[in-house]
Amino acid sequence: MRISSQQAFNLGVKGIQNNYAELIRTNQQITTGNRILTPADDPVASVRLMQLEQQQNMLGQYKDNLVAANNSLVQEESVLNSVNDIMQRIRVLAEEAGNGALSQSDRQSIAAELREREDELLGLMNTKNARGEYLFSGFQGKTQPFVRQGDGSFVYMGDEGQRKLQVASSLDIPISDNGKKVFQNVTNAARLDANYTQPTGSSLTVSSPLVQDEIAYTSAPGYPDSQFEIRFNDPANPKNYEIVETTTGTSLQTGSLDDDDKLHDSLVFAGVVVHLDGVPNGTETISITADPAREKQGVLDTIYQLRKALEENPDSPEGNRDTRDAVAAAITNIDHAMVTIDQTRGDIGARMNIIETTQTNNEDVTLVNKAVQAELREVDYAEALSKLAFQSVILEAAQQSYVKVSGLNLFNKI
Repeated sequence: MRISSQQAFNLGVKGIQNNYAELIRTNQQITTGNRILTPADDPVASVRLMQLEQQQNMLGQYKDNLVAANNSLVQEESVLNSVNDIMQRIRVLAEEAGNGALSQSDRQSIAAELREREDELLGLMNTKNARGEYLFSGFQGKTQPFVRQGDGSFVYMGDEGQRKLQVASSLDIPISDNGKKVFQNVTNAARLDANYTQPTGSSLTVSSPLVQDEIAYTSAPGYPDSQFEIRFNDPANPKNYEIVETTTGTSLQTGSLDDDDKLHDSLVFAGVVVHLDGVPNGTETISITADPAREKQGVLDTIYQLRKALEENPDSPEGNRDTRDAVAAAITNIDHAMVTIDQTRGDIGARMNIIETTQTNNEDVTLVNKAVQAELREVDYAEALSKLAFQSVILEAAQQSYVKVSGLNLFNKI
């Protein structure tokens, strides 16, 4: 086979170039610390590295979301702690207002502090987060959730949404609670009405019925359509009574009022308490029914109704009875509200525990991810250095060989 001089030169140069390129590539691997400089170096490992980098980016986003979620929940918990402190103070004020020895001016003094506490609560319920969004407005972050109306009552303007953040590949965690759930959907103990017309010759009066035991009430015959009657049907023994659940005809209890006509009698049945004052004549019938529209009542409205009763009820037997009923309803509703708030605080604590666990899990996954990336990408320095030395020898041999081959010439033989 004949090989021209030009062909010999080209082959020699190409060999040197190839060896030099391999040496430079190995040197770059050592310099950068990366085994894979281009996808062509290891296509399978390159695809896997891209997947791992995408996962790493997602873990970084999850880390930011976890911090944001924790900050939001910490703020909400702090606000609810403050709300709970104010509610406890309001309950103390309500108990003080129930003292029958207080004058109207005393009750109005309590009402004045209630007004301040009411405003303080309103401010807390309209708290904004660091982004300028209302904490308790649901999805309507720019809408003020609680607004005082012209008559002094309150209305909720937000929605029932619950904002969430994704903190793991298949985990979204709530970072807020809407105000309707926390402050509005509070069971109203004063949701019952007493329908009673005082007959001639009777001095019997009846208080507003109060549900003091929700479990007993929901276990009553006919619930949720339960209706009750307190019947005084014996003119010969006018103080004898019978309590009947009318939808089922079930007789709940019978009894007689006490002999001291100056003290009120308290009848407790099916979780409901009713106070009776005066003397019956044995012909009275008191009907007690539930008003579905008053099933729930907001915290602010409970405080407003108590304050209004303390401000407006006169210093008279009838006014004192109305104040007694308002205080009893307020105390029970405040207790219900505090239970609801405590449940929300418990939910927040559970979410914060999940955040802490998820942070730990994500950190573990991040470490594994980085370890796998290092295994796929990073160069083995011992192997690379040995390879570099070998390639240097090969390049040097190729250069020396080229010099000798390029010196071969037929003219040297003439």
